[in-house]
Amino acid sequence: MDSMDTITKTISLNSYGIKNSHVHYQLSPSELSSFALSKGQAIRTSSGAISVLTGAFTGRSPKDRYIVKDELTETSIDWGVINIPFDALAFDQLHNKMIDFIAGRELFVRDCYASAHKSYRVPIRVINEYSWSNLFVYNMFLRPEVNELYSFEPEWTVINIPSFKANSAHDGTRSSNFSIINFTKKIILIGGSGYTGEIKKAMFSVLNFTLPTNFNVLPMHCSINSGANGEAAIFFGLSGTGKTTLSTDASRQLVGDDEHGWTSNNEIFNFEGGCYAKVINLDPNSEPEIYDAIKEGALLENVITDSQGVVDFSDTSITQNTRVSYPINYLANIKIPSVASNPKHIFFLTADAFGVLPPISKLNASQAAYHFISGYTAKVAGTEEGVLEPRPDFSACFGAPFMPLHPAKYAKMLIDKMENNNVNVWLVNTGWSGGRFGVGKRIKLKYTRALINAALDGSLEKSNKDNYHIHSVFNVKQPRTCPNVPDEILSPRKTWNNDEAYYKIAYTLVDAFYENFQKFEKGTDVQILKGAPNRKK
Repeated sequence: MDSMDTITKTISLNSYGIKNSHVHYQLSPSELSSFALSKGQAIRTSSGAISVLTGAFTGRSPKDRYIVKDELTETSIDWGVINIPFDALAFDQLHNKMIDFIAGRELFVRDCYASAHKSYRVPIRVINEYSWSNLFVYNMFLRPEVNELYSFEPEWTVINIPSFKANSAHDGTRSSNFSIINFTKKIILIGGSGYTGEIKKAMFSVLNFTLPTNFNVLPMHCSINSGANGEAAIFFGLSGTGKTTLSTDASRQLVGDDEHGWTSNNEIFNFEGGCYAKVINLDPNSEPEIYDAIKEGALLENVITDSQGVVDFSDTSITQNTRVSYPINYLANIKIPSVASNPKHIFFLTADAFGVLPPISKLNASQAAYHFISGYTAKVAGTEEGVLEPRPDFSACFGAPFMPLHPAKYAKMLIDKMENNNVNVWLVNTGWSGGRFGVGKRIKLKYTRALINAALDGSLEKSNKDNYHIHSVFNVKQPRTCPNVPDEILSPRKTWNNDEAYYKIAYTLVDAFYENFQKFEKGTDVQILKGAPNRKK
């Protein structure tokens, strides 16, 4: 449903136990923006988008994300520091407290879908305290047609009340903020945090559990685009590696920005209906598609503007994690519906702040599995409190915080699909070259795009054939030449001009890989372990 459609249906929340509330149902983006502006919760920027501050939380809080442990989940969830168990009775008590808290309040309700593939579509009802949170839901989930709303029956309910704070001494939470998934009751509770990303990530965690468990569909934290020949490309990568930027390409149709499923029939589908892009240092010349999507209906978060509403995308005084959400149809070149097939290339993106990985390298099956389970990138100074030097950052399957099952489950599914479909896998370093962070320089975006395009059109293979160089530490196939890319940057060792310093840092990173992988070794196939880099003798 777009902003021009109208819905005369009204709903009551009495069945949820929410009494005497004033429900705003299925409002348009302009109406939601007007509410936020009128209440002083947002400002209008010069591009027409509204900008809000999400409060104390400008990112997700992984230590405050829980899953209710009950008969359904007890033996199936990979419990630990990522999937933290929550008592079922404590959930009911907290749920009731939230219901009482919002009684008689003004609430914004939206019915929507997750999953562009109709065979796996999940109807969702989201109840928001703030209109701008409801605008985020409009942007990020799939929007039903008006006629679908009259018979809409939600399967899942999300209750998002940022001003409600838990009492950790009585409610079973670690702190006042929380995100709790109850798979049995199909309810998600989010409180104490205004960061909108908690809404979509909680719902996608649901799909990351149900799709492989019930349908043999591999859920993936990735972006996907499709070429004119119909072949899809998959981009895995953690925040800051360029996943959104590199998959948004004017010459290819965007399937989706962040979350997808891969079926047993070799179809790939988007979970969502929008994009949630980082806008730190956003440049209209290098990222014109994202820049142009920041217009009326888009929602900016935690950015700084001047008195005329002009955004300073370089200002990170609030957070490095400045964001914008917008419907996917704000981009010019998208695939409709957001379903593709025939994936032939997978790119693992890493922002290597140690500057030791090649700008691009080709992986064999063992290496692909090893690097998928590792999910490596690096954090640099300023990206997180307490980070003063480059630090390795690993996230299994490039999305560990959203994966309720054991990483080996997802890895095995990916390996099977790669082998069955003859998929090329590439490790792409979007990070540093010529030295570590603070010494070297970040690899230019134009070179990374050229490398990816050469992989997609086959010219990278044609240029190198059997003339790849085998990296002496990581064993990956490193091309010697690539169209539109200087040969000298393809060898990270040569860019350092100091072999001793290069290998010292390279083997330090290798040790970090081995330390991280220890928790996965038990039960991991020997063939996957062969994909590990070389340790210093």
